[in-house]
Amino acid sequence: MDDVSLKRIAEALERLSPPPAAAPDFTQADAFVWHTGPERLVPVTQVNRVPLALLKAIGRARDILLQNTLQFARGYAANNALLWGARGMGKSSLVKAVHAEVLAQGLPCTLVEIQREDLPSVGRLLGHLRTAPEQRFVLFCDDLSFSHDDQHYKSLKALLDGGIEGRPDNVILYATSNRRHLMPRDMIENERSSAISPSEAVEEKVSLSDRFGLWLGFHPCSQDEYLAMIDGYVAEHNLSVDPEQLRAEAIEWQATRGGRSGRVAWQFFCDLAGRMGKAI
Repeated sequence: MDDVSLKRIAEALERLSPPPAAAPDFTQADAFVWHTGPERLVPVTQVNRVPLALLKAIGRARDILLQNTLQFARGYAANNALLWGARGMGKSSLVKAVHAEVLAQGLPCTLVEIQREDLPSVGRLLGHLRTAPEQRFVLFCDDLSFSHDDQHYKSLKALLDGGIEGRPDNVILYATSNRRHLMPRDMIENERSSAISPSEAVEEKVSLSDRFGLWLGFHPCSQDEYLAMIDGYVAEHNLSVDPEQLRAEAIEWQATRGGRSGRVAWQFFCDLAGRMGKAI
């Protein structure tokens, strides 16, 4: 076999099994996104987030998550957290806002986002994070849920339980979901009807949420809370609006959307600011 053929074979093998990625430089940014194909940590120089003070109607969840993250950043014991509940009520916004607050207090804390579909690669991601013990990493998985034929939950289970090697002491997991138990009801019912030991199969899936030390519930907001969110945005961006007109327009907006939430409040404010010629 000639040298050209050997070179082509070597290149083909390298494409099938690329060499491990170089250790990331965690001084590049305070936040990273984990990508696969090829696997790499991409720095995020500007995180899309809302100030913590502007997140209304979630005071208890805010205080608990902030305290837990401060404990973790200081090197003390802390829990993995599952933020679950109503859509648009600030679950992912709270994670990012708490991260910013911890940084503002001068504590080491790096936010690393991983997509649900990339959970099977989480072991290799933890390998990178383990190499920087002086850093503290909040691993963030947004909109986490599993379909009836989805096996990714096993990767999450291994991450939460730690396996033989154990989850690194410098890593904590925060996940958001619209469902408290992460699994759809039909998935649980299918397991019950088809498994050799139905109770054990169901327990494995239902107990997935139990592996999070903190469950923080988010519920639909009242009209007063919805209006308070908008008032906060208006004050933060120095808009001059007649209070009665603002209230009437805000109520009409939420009526057309069929519900109230932090997301609906922000969308109304974006519309209002645009009509007033304000960039935000």
